[in-house]
Amino acid sequence: MTKVRCLLCPVNCELKEGERGKCRARMNIDGKLQTLVYGKPCSVHVDPIEKKPFYHFLPGSLSFSLATAGCNLHCLYCQNWEISQSNPEDTVNIDMSPEQVVEGAVRNKCRTIAGTYSDPVIFFEYAADIADVAHKNNVLNIWVTAGYINQKPLEEACGFLDAIKVDFKGITEDFYENMTRGHIGHVMSAIKLIKEKKVWLEIVNLVVPTYNDTKDSFSKYCDWIVENLGPDVPLHFSKFWPMYQLRNLPPTPEESLIEARNIAMSKGINYVYIGNIPEHEGNNTYCPACKKLIIERLGYTVTQNHIAGGKCKFCSSKIPGRWE
Repeated sequence: MTKVRCLLCPVNCELKEGERGKCRARMNIDGKLQTLVYGKPCSVHVDPIEKKPFYHFLPGSLSFSLATAGCNLHCLYCQNWEISQSNPEDTVNIDMSPEQVVEGAVRNKCRTIAGTYSDPVIFFEYAADIADVAHKNNVLNIWVTAGYINQKPLEEACGFLDAIKVDFKGITEDFYENMTRGHIGHVMSAIKLIKEKKVWLEIVNLVVPTYNDTKDSFSKYCDWIVENLGPDVPLHFSKFWPMYQLRNLPPTPEESLIEARNIAMSKGINYVYIGNIPEHEGNNTYCPACKKLIIERLGYTVTQNHIAGGKCKFCSSKIPGRWE
């Protein structure tokens, strides 16, 4: 009986004939590792790119967003657990070739195609083929991911992706083991590699009450970002809502998000945002040089944009991102 090993992510599943990986999306069939989700998204939507969230990548544009069933992590608070923790045969799937995905994006006037909702790492082959067709049609490709992927496939992904948002969930190994069944070192390595490859990067930290919401955690988290990524990678602190296996917890207090943002700014991080509180000023972008408001957001809607040619209209300072 031929065993196969999946080298896509750090779980490195070794599978006997007929076994599927921990992600549920890959299987040993006749001695060959095969994907079970190619061309079978279970969720397809047109979203504002701010919903991903990307705040420094084509603000105000639309993103053709899709996911397949399965995930290589098992987060206790997953908001999309109905698909991420399901087998592909247990979800309602849509037959969509890469060409049909790109046609949908063009038809809906989307400037990007997003692998999101579950984790695009697990539908890697599908995402790669979508990206190839998309670039031929002037559509860009973005991932919303936990960054739980091995180095070689990540290097390949960086070759076909235009932007990546990583959910960097916490700053301790205990948090990752208990909350996701993963390991923090692999995520840190992935984030540093994305930055090194010069793919546009944004970071999100979901602030979970009693788990990763202490002042010390925020401080260590921000220190790591400054040391390894620099001050200009946008950082989003998002409000937790009780979900999946953590319904016993309260939502994140606004005060915790404000504290996290203040700590990040005190560490010198230039672009720090608060997510899931639509009217908070932490949704806006401010120029680090002249301190003026340069992008105003109300929820997922951009209501003012004072960036031209990648620069602040008021003082001409360069603002990192992709704006046009």
